[in-house]
Amino acid sequence: MSGPLITAHQLVKRFGDFTAVAGIDVEVRKGEVFGFLGPNGAGKSSTMRMIACVSPVTSGELRLFGLDPATHGSQIRGRIGVVPQMDTLDTELTVEENLRIYGRFFDLPRAECRRRSAELLEFAQLTERASSVVENLSGGMKRRLSIARSLINEPELLLLDEPTTGLDPQARHVLWDRLYRLKQQGVTLVLTTHYMDEAEQLCDRLVVMDQGRIVAEGSPRSLIEQHSTREVLELRFAAGTNESFEAQVAGLGDRHEVLPDRILIYADDGEGALAAAHARGLQPESALVRRASLEDVFLHLTGRTLVD
Repeated sequence: MSGPLITAHQLVKRFGDFTAVAGIDVEVRKGEVFGFLGPNGAGKSSTMRMIACVSPVTSGELRLFGLDPATHGSQIRGRIGVVPQMDTLDTELTVEENLRIYGRFFDLPRAECRRRSAELLEFAQLTERASSVVENLSGGMKRRLSIARSLINEPELLLLDEPTTGLDPQARHVLWDRLYRLKQQGVTLVLTTHYMDEAEQLCDRLVVMDQGRIVAEGSPRSLIEQHSTREVLELRFAAGTNESFEAQVAGLGDRHEVLPDRILIYADDGEGALAAAHARGLQPESALVRRASLEDVFLHLTGRTLVD
């Protein structure tokens, strides 16, 4: 198909009186990595469940491959792969058995299940653990196996809900490499995350969600350029005293944010802002100049950090 793989217009999801998704518009193009960025409770997972055709749309329009999930759910599910937030592996089976049995759910011949399982084990760097019982794998290995299993039907679209939650930094980077390889192979990826570095590393485009609504959309770099300065100065004072320094830091940059654990000064020249702070007699316990990130974008748009 030449058009978008996913289109959503005024998409709404309600649970009783609670509105989890409050009328969002989304378009995902073939071959891109698209992200939903936001804190827990922002509506990301509810959106993903509707896209995965496992949760009905309350109102609005949703199309995948030009098809309506309400009437073509089975057909759509045959063309997508899903990696849920919590692993749903069969822990008492071996790594290879998890792949082969899952392949049978798609009516793949046994010989084809074996062929694809071998390819996916190599892709996930799990060939040497093929006969290992899943229960004995590390968290990173289980996550890679979950992704490999979701690819057994050779999907055109892969949905990943918080793919690296709970993983150590090394395991996260290994997983990022696997996802980047999928993108190079032409698979369209849609992921949710509350890790701003993950969104910056992986996503071609993303939306920032808060309280069920989209508050910004664009590439990571364009969002940072639009909603933040080039650099950020972080000042840390004694615990519980940040608010007392607010008047003294005013004007050091384009704007500032007072958080419970630090004060953020937004300026194109972070070192210059730090020198100006020292000239005013400020003596923070620590100071850090860094480049602006998507977390700064989220803070500016919503008034709170991604981990709130």
